[in-house]
Amino acid sequence: MGSFGDSRGEPRGDGKPRKPGGKKRVFFAPRDPDAPRSRPGGPRPQDRPKLGIFTTTLWEYPSQHYTSERVLEPEEIAEGRTRFMQGSRHYEGATPSWVIWQVLKRYTREGQVVVDPFCGSGTTLDVCKDLRRKGLGFDLNPQREAIVKADARKLPVAASSADLVFLDPPYSTHIEYSDDPRCIGKLDAGGDDGGAAYYAAMDTVFAELHRVLRPGGTLALYVSDSWRKRKGGGPGEGTFMPIGFELFARLRTRFTPIDLVAVVRHNQKLDRGNWHKAAEEGNFFLRGFNYLLLFRKAAGAVAGRAK
Repeated sequence: MGSFGDSRGEPRGDGKPRKPGGKKRVFFAPRDPDAPRSRPGGPRPQDRPKLGIFTTTLWEYPSQHYTSERVLEPEEIAEGRTRFMQGSRHYEGATPSWVIWQVLKRYTREGQVVVDPFCGSGTTLDVCKDLRRKGLGFDLNPQREAIVKADARKLPVAASSADLVFLDPPYSTHIEYSDDPRCIGKLDAGGDDGGAAYYAAMDTVFAELHRVLRPGGTLALYVSDSWRKRKGGGPGEGTFMPIGFELFARLRTRFTPIDLVAVVRHNQKLDRGNWHKAAEEGNFFLRGFNYLLLFRKAAGAVAGRAK
């Protein structure tokens, strides 16, 4: 369910949080700023700058997607795909494909294996195809045939076989990803237990990814903090969930930190309705960036199955 400080739940047009209880995971926005034709309010494909390696720890790009230079295959054309889109624009909470592109260009080579345990609409698989990497995608609610149904805590992947793992997990309960009771998106990072169940589940995921990743391999986690207004509370009264810091601390018990990147969020939906006015009057912050946490599995580390 959405909240004023939610990094992934989509706002309503009147600036109020989305009501809980809805089961729809797919939404259709009234305007798509990344569609491959000219529309006001968003860059056209021909206006997007060509991607190159970002050299600072502050990343931003004017579009959710980059323009792929790869020639589409016949089956992709039959599916209605275009070279302007990676993943699906109708998938709520989709990862910006250019973030994945940056990670793969820096930390992998052609032919290497990339695993995504929360694959969603398959954005990682599309970027892997563009860059000639071997992508393996898993999800409890697969959105296409190329994604294997599996729990991120127990992947059908051989130990020490992945060169890189990219994950963009649920950020608490803001989106209804699946009806599967195993879904980590059903666990509240700011609940009565202080988020204990959510963080325990993510710790199990990290143990499994440590098993899957080869020694010297890279793990990249794309995540955001969150804030939820307290029901009936006054201005500024709510629950802050420092998800990025909490997950960083847990990852550090198994992996060696490489770096931390702040990814600027260009959420044009916030410009519709009264969200900025509500944030000012309610004395809270809208999420302005996501974390990209980069880690390495130590050379010689022993892989063990997550319990």
